[in-house]
Amino acid sequence: MSFHKIQERKYNKLIAEFMGYEVKHNKCYSPKYNDGTIAPMQFHKSWDWLRPVLVKIDTYANSDSLSIAEYEEYRNKYPLIAEGSIYDDILDTHKQVVQFIKSIQLPF
Repeated sequence: MSFHKIQERKYNKLIAEFMGYEVKHNKCYSPKYNDGTIAPMQFHKSWDWLRPVLVKIDTYANSDSLSIAEYEEYRNKYPLIAEGSIYDDILDTHKQVVQFIKSIQLPF
């Protein structure tokens, strides 16, 4: 298996755990179907998978958890999360999501 594929799986697992999904054999609950379906993780290539993650991050960023300065830093450091759209490159957005999750020290 290539380094890129291993890293992709590692990052998708990190995102799934952030979302509270149980991961087994590189599969987890599918937000695309929202019916309890277990499927291979696709956070890196499907907006149906990544969009709920963006919503969770944005909810966290807009809560009282961040000071005004921290919120501004979040918006500047992670523009594809804070103001992104489906017209952005999903891989670039995925990368910022991974960076954001790694940066916070919270239990998910």
